[in-house]
Amino acid sequence: MPIRSITREFIGKPIRCKGEPLVIEEVELDPPKSWEVRIKILCTSLCHSDVTFWKMDSSAPAAKFPIILGHEAVGVVESVGEHVEEVKEGDLVVPVFLANCGECRDCESRKSNMCSKFGSGAIRDMPRDGTSRFRDMNGKVVHHLLGVSSFSQYTVVDVTHVVKIHHHFPLHMACLLSCGVSTGVGAAWKVADVEKGSTVAIFGLGAVGLAVAVAAKQRGASKIIGVDLNQDKFEIGKQFGVTDFVNPSSCNDKSVSEVIKDMTDGGADYCFECIGLASLMAEAFNSSREGWGKTVIIGVEMHGSPLSVSSYSILKGRTITGSLFGGFKPKTDIPLLANKYLDKELNLDGFVSQEVDFKDINKAFDYLLQGNTIRCIIRMDH
Repeated sequence: MPIRSITREFIGKPIRCKGEPLVIEEVELDPPKSWEVRIKILCTSLCHSDVTFWKMDSSAPAAKFPIILGHEAVGVVESVGEHVEEVKEGDLVVPVFLANCGECRDCESRKSNMCSKFGSGAIRDMPRDGTSRFRDMNGKVVHHLLGVSSFSQYTVVDVTHVVKIHHHFPLHMACLLSCGVSTGVGAAWKVADVEKGSTVAIFGLGAVGLAVAVAAKQRGASKIIGVDLNQDKFEIGKQFGVTDFVNPSSCNDKSVSEVIKDMTDGGADYCFECIGLASLMAEAFNSSREGWGKTVIIGVEMHGSPLSVSSYSILKGRTITGSLFGGFKPKTDIPLLANKYLDKELNLDGFVSQEVDFKDINKAFDYLLQGNTIRCIIRMDH
């Protein structure tokens, strides 16, 4: 039966406005259909992508309103639909935006973490039939975000978007594995394959950029340069492995790439763009070393602008590549990452800046927009 009734513990709470303070409302959430899982969300965290969708113009191709935001979360399986065998009621799981069916050519290949069966189409509600499991109390459809919609006490997710983790894993850390931290760590480990003694430049020291720094430090990088307009990010970055800092507003008559080349004897071995600006992507590329410098694009270009780089620089050995979810395959790599944390091989403890109750979710948005947080955990009040 649908989950409803604001007086009972089964409450769905959607976010229904964009560009304004968020509101909490009651919705109905249908039971899971075949190959679907209904999850009781325990806590969720706020990623900048949620802000992007929140502020998105309703005329944008990806805009579907009203919508329930949120895609970094951890929860407990409440019920499962037919054909679901890998998780059961009571399992601790993280929902992820990236599908992983485990059966298609891409999922079976080591060369990609895409899913050609469910991950190549446009943003839809549920991936198999394109319909939503949420409705408002007038019966109108409320849409899912990125196959997750974790800003709700309960949500329904396709089994291809669910990863089971150990019950003893800290909940506040589990949230981070479903997007930001995994994206940064994977970009350094799997996409760039940073090695001992190498030099690294990270453009943007948000949660993803700091995760790159943690992973680069763990790999033994000799110099990890953070690039950010917020000077305070240097002191923050030091806690995560950043050794040097460049503030673009303080470079005087030099470009950032010139400064980094001076700092690294010709250019960084690995550059990571974690903001989502074509101009910064080009600057990151220009900061890489001729001959073997590798630039990894992590940020989603927020204006849709094309990336322009010199073909001659490409001929001289520099490479540039994209990275979605750090190249990680969710169902196999998230549990490995979780084990590395539990075994104290990877320190992720500094990423949580604040925690708020779900009723105070607007505070989480305020923290992020003011630049006063790395990740804010939102605890659900069932």
